[in-house]
Amino acid sequence: MSVIFRQCWNKFLPTLSRNSAFESVAAHRSSTRAMSGDMAAPAKVLTMDTLNPCIVKMEYSVRGPLVIRATEIQKQLKEGKQFPFKEVIRCNIGDCHAMEQQYITFIRQVVACCTYPPLMETAGFPADVVARAKKLLGGCGGGSLGAYSDSSGVEVIRKDIASYITRRDGGVKANSDNIMLSTGASDGIKSILKLLRQGDGQTKTGIMIPIPQYPLYSATIAEYDMQQVGYYLNEENKWSLDSAELKRSITEARKVCNPRAIVVINPGNPTGSVLTRQNIEDIVRFANEEGLVVLADEVYQDNVYVPDREFHSFKKVMSEMGGAYAHMELASFHSVSKGYMGECGYRGGYCEYVNFDPDVVAMLRKSITAKLCPSVSGQVTMDCVAAYPVPGDPSYDLWLKEKTNVLDTLKMKAKMTVEMLNSLPGIKCNDVQGAMYAFPQLVFPEKAIEKAKSEGKQPDFMYAWELLEEYGLCVVPGSGFGQKAGTYHFRMTILPPPAKMQDFLKRLKEFHCKFMEKYQ
Repeated sequence: MSVIFRQCWNKFLPTLSRNSAFESVAAHRSSTRAMSGDMAAPAKVLTMDTLNPCIVKMEYSVRGPLVIRATEIQKQLKEGKQFPFKEVIRCNIGDCHAMEQQYITFIRQVVACCTYPPLMETAGFPADVVARAKKLLGGCGGGSLGAYSDSSGVEVIRKDIASYITRRDGGVKANSDNIMLSTGASDGIKSILKLLRQGDGQTKTGIMIPIPQYPLYSATIAEYDMQQVGYYLNEENKWSLDSAELKRSITEARKVCNPRAIVVINPGNPTGSVLTRQNIEDIVRFANEEGLVVLADEVYQDNVYVPDREFHSFKKVMSEMGGAYAHMELASFHSVSKGYMGECGYRGGYCEYVNFDPDVVAMLRKSITAKLCPSVSGQVTMDCVAAYPVPGDPSYDLWLKEKTNVLDTLKMKAKMTVEMLNSLPGIKCNDVQGAMYAFPQLVFPEKAIEKAKSEGKQPDFMYAWELLEEYGLCVVPGSGFGQKAGTYHFRMTILPPPAKMQDFLKRLKEFHCKFMEKYQ
């Protein structure tokens, strides 16, 4: 993928130089040098040879070459260029509102009142909305959303999150002092990973991540110059996790690095799986035996669609297991970007860290002060998720109706997607138990594999590229998430509205059948 990514960037970057803004700046600089009598441009301090090699190494395929090409095609369609399709359907990223998911009225009303307080008097919003906005603004400097907050977040919001976690976990107490608000879950994850960086060579920190994984982890591990330690999820058993595979992975890793943490994504991205409680207990025991910090990515905790699965937080399970397990180091993450909210643009999230050494907590707090604070609008949005309306509140009925509609629609689309994928030759797909993605396996004819290799491409990248060029469908190749050698996948979201989802699946079916026939 790295070669393809760079080739694609090399293709698109030159277009920047034709931009009039760039041209005028260049002309100004040239004129200035001419007037000063210095016509020789200074040598570049930053080149590909002098750039931080960790930045060169990191990749984020969810926004890679296919997405760049999809954006270019969309612009060309608007300009009147003809393609075999009228619209690009982007199923490459979990951007809910971009895919027309309806916002939650309670969230938007509270954020609106906090942003422009006169609305509390003039808009006729429900009393609980106005009360919440006043409470939150009372925790902000100068009573304004435009003020910096504490680096860990607004105190009243952290307290609401602590209450939410306690309710969610059946009474297992959460302490607001162990919660930091973040710019989406991603920022909190990076803040914790940064603490773990240590050593070089065989002492370099290793981070265990699931394969397939969300590319934030591989990209951040590369950026921070740590060692990625992959453990394979079991596709044949609904993307579950095997203890023997964890042991194999860490034993191999210790030959080259020092594994210090294990990342678990539950519900799963990109797999759409939901771990059983037994699976979680097995992971906890493993982490305890091996001396690992547990990083629990739980941003899809509201997204569970099948009757034989439910969400179990790592914190609750560890607490109920008791003994040493209840005292293990754990960082768990949540976000406003997923679930039924889908408020990606507000960039709200939090991290709860438990059982960390007090001196380490002090260092964590010191490290986040350099970023001043996360978006306060995002913090307000996170508060609306944590302290949602309850029966008797004026906003409750509408909130429940909107939330249920979003989750029921996702459940319906999950079922529809899996049924269609499994009806096609050369595709097999596990149930989408949760989250908002399907991750089907592609069984390619040998000719297709040979063709891709002759062009220096991964077969699933070639498949996804042709799917985009010929049918206007944007997905992410499985090679961008990691997969077992000899297997090929793609990730697609289930986010488009039902009619557009049906159009997507119809086009996919037509393309796939032609692709398979072409390479038989």
